[in-house]
Amino acid sequence: MAAMFEGWDAEVLARVQFAFTMSFHIVFPAFSIGLASYLAVLEALWLWTGREVFINLFDYWLKIFAVAFGMGVVSGIVMVCQFGTIRSGFVDKAGPVIGPLMAYEVFTVAALLTAAVVAGLSAIVVAIQKRSARGRSSSQTAFADDATRTPDAAAAGAEREEPCSA
Repeated sequence: MAAMFEGWDAEVLARVQFAFTMSFHIVFPAFSIGLASYLAVLEALWLWTGREVFINLFDYWLKIFAVAFGMGVVSGIVMVCQFGTIRSGFVDKAGPVIGPLMAYEVFTVAALLTAAVVAGLSAIVVAIQKRSARGRSSSQTAFADDATRTPDAAAAGAEREEPCSA
């Protein structure tokens, strides 16, 4: 195995390793950003329509998002360490520009996206329920939690007709 890298100096090997790390890392943030948008659409569709298929899809893709996000964080930590050790001259000159951008990526975008998607689902639902309850009249609020009756039909004592499933 050592004969394979004879003639290569440490700088070239470090650059090859950095290129591999960058190639590996860039896949995960790109996938996570796109998947976060898809998850937001699924959650909005679920909140708008109330159909279970959207929340089931959301739950399925949320697990994949968490794995991809975790892999992006791990490979990103390695990449940042390589910036400091392999490209110390570059970081010395470009650090004032690159440093805040990396901090923005790690602490703002990544953390807020994860918090909003993973922990925010129940908070969003509660906030929407509270907001919609404030806008109803007292006669509507009495039947808001009854999924099978409408306020008008409930006042008459009739069940709401269920749509035909085709």
